[in-house]
Amino acid sequence: MRVLVTASSRGIGFGVAKVLLQRGHEVTINGSSEEHVRKALEALSPLGKVHGVTADITRREEVVRLVSEAVKAMGGLEGLVYIAPPPRPGRFEELSPGDWELGVRQLLLSAVWLIQESLPHLKRSRGSVVLLSSFAIREPVEVLALSNVIRISLAGLTRTLARELGKYGIRVNMVLPGNIETDRSRQVIESRARAKGVSYEEELKAEMADVPLGRIGKPEEVGEVVEFLLSERASYVSGAAIPVDGGLLHGVF
Repeated sequence: MRVLVTASSRGIGFGVAKVLLQRGHEVTINGSSEEHVRKALEALSPLGKVHGVTADITRREEVVRLVSEAVKAMGGLEGLVYIAPPPRPGRFEELSPGDWELGVRQLLLSAVWLIQESLPHLKRSRGSVVLLSSFAIREPVEVLALSNVIRISLAGLTRTLARELGKYGIRVNMVLPGNIETDRSRQVIESRARAKGVSYEEELKAEMADVPLGRIGKPEEVGEVVEFLLSERASYVSGAAIPVDGGLLHGVF
């Protein structure tokens, strides 16, 4: 399968791309930093056929170019994995109108633009889409107001697209990562630690105490679920929202 994975030069996206390559898929990775994309390509190239496109997905013209270059490099597109660049952490009162406007472009409009541009190719291939959101859409997380509010829109987008695009054989699903070991998760934990006046180690221990599996997750563990949803093994799964959180969520639904 030929797959485009956004925001994949580091963090969860890098882990997803790594798993996809290990399973034999052809992958185009993406990031907004040319240096980060280059380093990611160097690390991933031994695993399989991988391409890189530097583009800022918060800008529509960059999204158009990203999809075009990915399709050209791979000769088509059969899978789209949407991962957003991380928004600024902070409580509601700490965020400016500009933060909210950028957050909407980061966490919602970028997904809309990517799917709009990818759709003609996905129709031809009867492809699959996986949107990564966050467990925070079901249980709001302290100091992450932008994620708590805006990422919920991806749930509506997932269900809407699953119903509208099914007639083309296109499946659309969503993954909700929990606490995953990335630079971003460290930033969030540090932010909470400062707010509480405790050390990073103390806050990390407190975070893990609420995870039934008792540990932080790995990006590759998210990648395994994404790869399953893209594959024919999930041929009758569409419109689903699957947590990858070590059992952290408390709600039944």
